[in-house]
Amino acid sequence: MMLKQEFEVLRRVPMFAAIEPARLKLLAFMCERVGFDAGNRLMQQGDPADAAYLIIDGHAEVILETPDGPVIVATLGVNEIVGEMGILGNAPRAATVRAKDRLIALRIPKEPFIRLLREFPTVTVSIMQQLAQRLHGKNRDFAVSTDGANRL
Repeated sequence: MMLKQEFEVLRRVPMFAAIEPARLKLLAFMCERVGFDAGNRLMQQGDPADAAYLIIDGHAEVILETPDGPVIVATLGVNEIVGEMGILGNAPRAATVRAKDRLIALRIPKEPFIRLLREFPTVTVSIMQQLAQRLHGKNRDFAVSTDGANRL
């Protein structure tokens, strides 16, 4: 029963729309539905990037641990992926991610996630667009928060 539910969740996510049902079912089989209570961590900055998470319900805060203390740099919600940057960069987690409220997600292990990106360029492009939008938003936020002295 859970496989069918995971398949239906993935099928409704726009970035997975071009994937044929048989392959999407295989991806659903490799995913794990996980839940986090508010304040619980999905991942810790510096840890190995072993999976990405597709948020099904709730919100996640992306927190950068700085010498001056933690800073919330983004809030993500339904149908957004988190944890993909570490996988794409083959690097440790760049930030801590915690549940802002009760959060349900599909955990996609690293190897199936990489295989998905290799086999389906439309998914890769969609993820790259999401990353670019996040970067653009952060650049805009930075530009607004500065007094103009440090602008290029």
